[in-house]
Amino acid sequence: MMQETEGQKPLADSTESVVREVSPNFYDLIIIGAGSAGLSAAIYMARAKYKVLVLEKEQIGGQIRITDELVNYPGILRTDGRELTSRMREQAEAFGAEFALAEVLNMNLEGDIKKLSTTRGEYQALAVVLAVGANPRKVGFKGEKEFQGHGVAYCATCDGEFFSGKPVFVLGGGFAAVEEGIFLAKYASHVRLVVRGENFSCAKTVADKLLGMKNVDAIFNTELVELQGDAMPQKALFRNRRTGETSEFVDQNGFGVFVFAGYVPNTQWLPKTIELDPAGYILTDRNQKTNLDGVYAAGDVCVKNLRQVVTAVADGAIAATAAEKHVSNLHEKLGIPELETRPARHKPSLETLAESKDERGFLDAQMRSQLKAVFEKFENPILLKAWLNEAPLSAEIVGFLEELTSLTNRVTWTRAEGTSEGEAPEIAPSIEICRADGSSVGIHFHGVPGGHEINSFIVAMYNVAGPGQAIDEETKIKIQALEKKTSVRILVSLSCTMCPETVMSAQRIASLSDNVSAEMIDMAHFPEWKEKYNVMSVPCTIINDSKVVFGKKNLQEVLNIIAQD
Repeated sequence: MMQETEGQKPLADSTESVVREVSPNFYDLIIIGAGSAGLSAAIYMARAKYKVLVLEKEQIGGQIRITDELVNYPGILRTDGRELTSRMREQAEAFGAEFALAEVLNMNLEGDIKKLSTTRGEYQALAVVLAVGANPRKVGFKGEKEFQGHGVAYCATCDGEFFSGKPVFVLGGGFAAVEEGIFLAKYASHVRLVVRGENFSCAKTVADKLLGMKNVDAIFNTELVELQGDAMPQKALFRNRRTGETSEFVDQNGFGVFVFAGYVPNTQWLPKTIELDPAGYILTDRNQKTNLDGVYAAGDVCVKNLRQVVTAVADGAIAATAAEKHVSNLHEKLGIPELETRPARHKPSLETLAESKDERGFLDAQMRSQLKAVFEKFENPILLKAWLNEAPLSAEIVGFLEELTSLTNRVTWTRAEGTSEGEAPEIAPSIEICRADGSSVGIHFHGVPGGHEINSFIVAMYNVAGPGQAIDEETKIKIQALEKKTSVRILVSLSCTMCPETVMSAQRIASLSDNVSAEMIDMAHFPEWKEKYNVMSVPCTIINDSKVVFGKKNLQEVLNIIAQD
């Protein structure tokens, strides 16, 4: 959830003119990325009573959130990624760490004062931890690009159910590939892992669990060469890397290919002053320090032999401990007084305890508490229109809106009715976000915005109510200059970790342009859209019901797609 920072005391005279006074957006440490490494760094630094901000552009928790079963984290017999990282965030907040949903656009990391430009404005810090993670690697076989979203996928949790009853191939032999193969076995008629090496590269116990499943097997020393087909893959060509022999698999009803061939570090956007290895991973010393003073890196983005949650949290702890010493020295060098931090919250308030007694419904106690704080920041009230029909989803929408609006008087809802002017949406049931006077801003949620899309929904309301997410003036001007009427529809799965950024980006544009509408469509409730566009992967962005684009997109990418259409 979004949080605002509080005012700070002025600085004493400093040897650096840039540090004349402490702004509300001045921190001891800013952590970029809220995966397990970033969360660990936040816990350690906040516990040491330093002012800490964690910036995350998507979902708190990072890649580990999609792990259904975690059994190798010391001291915890069994959990899942979402539960573990949720606890880590609670722990960090209990020590006073702050979190903000924002994308970092530019950074100046040289000098004592680090400067960051984000979608929520400008920030400064004495130290920075880069915990930006890595993204799934594309293999490059023939047909990979052509069939992306139509049979080629990169996230089993997001797209697995689209392949129910169909055979699927999983490319990769590491932990991620094996784990995703186990997950896909719940949906697919048959799962076959295609491994380039002679064996799996993960723990034998995990591989044995996979091969112990009735509808799973594996082939080794093999690579996928090419996919062929019409609407989706119908023929696959394989090559044995040891003998050079080729083989093929044919299924006229189509099949899926899930790629888990490692990750690419998310470093392409970082300042060129950060030293990387030839593969693009950040080079650090034993204290997780980069080549720049006051800049540290942690987690999967670093050069390391083992990329697991346990090594990520270790990196975060080491980076924070090193940053603590650096920051302490700068306080003395620059004459900076101790920064005011948010009070630690080791004990829940009476209000939170009361809420925790009944967690039935759409929002749990933690979410209700966070939403109340966000609603207080709304500059203007907003109205939610519910476009209902006879579908069971309509009843769910009503229940969700009743629960949501009970938390605040800044948000109200009403049952909408179509008019002769055709105001009713093409897709129903739906929640439309409107201004207080009922005028539309073109933002619809077709479905109950739960799962990963609850943040998208709250951010969309915040953008309509104001002040909204910060956005640079140049981008704002480009958005407001859009003249062509454009419909942007994003097909999502509520379990998809890559969908929310695309949804939020499109809806931020719609909140600033009368010529753009942005709709989230939950494909679990609207399967006809899957059939209409042959969608086998999310997020799927549809422009003006004709142009189809797959994959996660940030605001600039969505804006470019709209402008080029």
